[in-house]
Amino acid sequence: MTRPVRSPLEGVDRVLVDGTNLRHAIGRGSTPLPAAALVGRLRAAIPATVGIELVFDGPPERGLRGERIASGLLVRHSGRRTADELIVSLTEEARAAAGPRGADNILVVTDDGELRAAVAALGAGTARQAWLVSRLARERLESPAIGNRRSPQPPAPAEDDDRRGWRPGRGATTKRGNPRRARR
Repeated sequence: MTRPVRSPLEGVDRVLVDGTNLRHAIGRGSTPLPAAALVGRLRAAIPATVGIELVFDGPPERGLRGERIASGLLVRHSGRRTADELIVSLTEEARAAAGPRGADNILVVTDDGELRAAVAALGAGTARQAWLVSRLARERLESPAIGNRRSPQPPAPAEDDDRRGWRPGRGATTKRGNPRRARR
């Protein structure tokens, strides 16, 4: 019997991404991808209802100083600590704030085995970088957009309606007759 595949995003409202590892995982060749290039791609790959925190090692790059960069996406830099230490402390803070529920609403995306074990002990879910890289590689990305995905269907005409229907385009609101001329 096969078990249904459970998405790592089920029940999650916050994703912590080990950004340094992700930059190297999807970078071309030996050159890692710039941090700013990840922002739009991540926001498009993760549903808008889930907040994303992209965590990097070291001091902040120019223009990425621990601020909200895109809707629901926050870039953090660890400074003198490692990104792994910052991710563990963010998970501990979330666990303390959530109380008995723990940190089960957090997903940590990393390939670091020690980090995965540490956040799993705190109650957070984990996923490997390959899962996120495969979501980023999809042809159709899911990003928050204004409007409906499908165009609206025109209403079905009523069976007993004898009126001529409205026609869009030129002439749809043309006046009939001269308004200054008196009627006979």
